[in-house]
Amino acid sequence: MDMWTLRDFEAEARARLDPAHYDYFAGGAGDEVTVRANEAAFARLGLLPRVLRGAGKLQTDVTLLGSRAAMPVLVAPTAFHRLADPEGERATARAVAAAETIMIVSMAATVAVEDVAAAAPGAELWFQLYLQPDQAFTEEIVRRAEAAGCKALVVTVDSPALGLRERDLRNGFHDLPEHLCCENLRDGARGDRVRPIVMAPELSWEHLDRLRETTSLPIVLKGVTHPADARLAVGHGAAAIMVSNHGGRQLDTVPAAIDLLPDVVAAVGGAVPVLMDGGVRRGTDVLKALALGAAAVAVGRPVIWGLAAGGERGVARVLGLLRAEVENALTLCGCASVHDLDPGMVRRPC
Repeated sequence: MDMWTLRDFEAEARARLDPAHYDYFAGGAGDEVTVRANEAAFARLGLLPRVLRGAGKLQTDVTLLGSRAAMPVLVAPTAFHRLADPEGERATARAVAAAETIMIVSMAATVAVEDVAAAAPGAELWFQLYLQPDQAFTEEIVRRAEAAGCKALVVTVDSPALGLRERDLRNGFHDLPEHLCCENLRDGARGDRVRPIVMAPELSWEHLDRLRETTSLPIVLKGVTHPADARLAVGHGAAAIMVSNHGGRQLDTVPAAIDLLPDVVAAVGGAVPVLMDGGVRRGTDVLKALALGAAAVAVGRPVIWGLAAGGERGVARVLGLLRAEVENALTLCGCASVHDLDPGMVRRPC
């Protein structure tokens, strides 16, 4: 594939996708201040390489909650992959398995979690969950994820309501085409019924406690931005935290995820791994996040771009580009391992 950067894939995806579907994936809430900030914040950070360190063979693999990834780049949960390619999440999972990393299957996937797992038997899968007011339905979805072999639950906690996404409003994009649906939301009692995802402001830490009683899977809290919430998450048994502003798709003007990362890392104090997503477009971005305390990063939109541009091969190429850039940047920073990075190697603007 004659594409050499993630930006090449973005341009190709834009050319191929229905404009309303491209806007759904690309857009954010309000004026999209946070969407832009996520990427711009990485550009403001500089890397300070070390020299003459005698670094040996590169080590880029990480182990997170018992799941191994060959590089510290996970696939973030993103909805509606079949809008980008007919194979949808099946194609994504196969590419993720080949890249030996972790895919977080979206609750709003257009392929059922069981079918995603069957399409890529070697894939390391986690499952993204929105806690539902109907506790029985939440438990039903959790049981499906467990049965499919998912190794962790990634609970998105930044969505008591849906963000105001003006691109979708202008395009009149309110639902999937008739031939597609969110397959994980089929009602077990009535397989012909697909429930909506209910975003409920009344959800609280008590609901998380109930979830912990329901499953033995480790729980990652995704969407934590405030250090106080990070401490509460640890106290309520979260196995990991993902610093995320939902890619700028929920509350606009939340600061960039990379700017929020250090304070959350400090608040957690090493008690649990801290992950992050939002704005990662280069291997150098990955290194900056790791140096500032992230155990790994997750990417969402670039995976969709790869899927739209070339299906499974496109996703594989996107992940391959990121891995190659991580390895190159790691070598140029004088490090043999992703674990050699430290905050002193990142320079913030004065």
